[in-house]
Amino acid sequence: MIHPYGRIFTALIVVALTAMPSLAGDYGNALKGVKKFDAVFDFTHGDPEDANVILSAIDQVDDGPEVAAMPNAPRLAIVFHDAAVHLLSTEQGSHDDAAWGEVQKFQKALKDMKEKGVTMEVCQFALDVFGIDRSTIIPEIDQVPNGFVSVIGYQAQGYALVRIP
Repeated sequence: MIHPYGRIFTALIVVALTAMPSLAGDYGNALKGVKKFDAVFDFTHGDPEDANVILSAIDQVDDGPEVAAMPNAPRLAIVFHDAAVHLLSTEQGSHDDAAWGEVQKFQKALKDMKEKGVTMEVCQFALDVFGIDRSTIIPEIDQVPNGFVSVIGYQAQGYALVRIP
């Protein structure tokens, strides 16, 4: 369990990082010469409340006009493993009612992101290690034998890696 101040600190960092670009005006330096915007998010964070904040930031990475103006449409992928697999099951499991509400909010956001074209995969190895029944995973998430293979494959295709520990 993360200390309450850790949650607040994490949320403030995510909010600050998302707000910074608007304060700076644009991404002139970061996106100079960039022709494509492909990213794979290696998502392992399992706390439902924090995961919702992080997912909101991921959902916004391709919303800016600088990204929309690129010659190639952005491609985003999220690969879930480690404790994050607890956020993908339709069964409440060990989540208390408040945490379960956050998990359901997380799953709704994933469904919305899938409709926008985000690719999502979960590591079956992690599901097995954490004792999550594969048949309970929400249908928007593709199951792959090993999430590390997916992360490596996306990187080999030119996707930038963003780790979510």
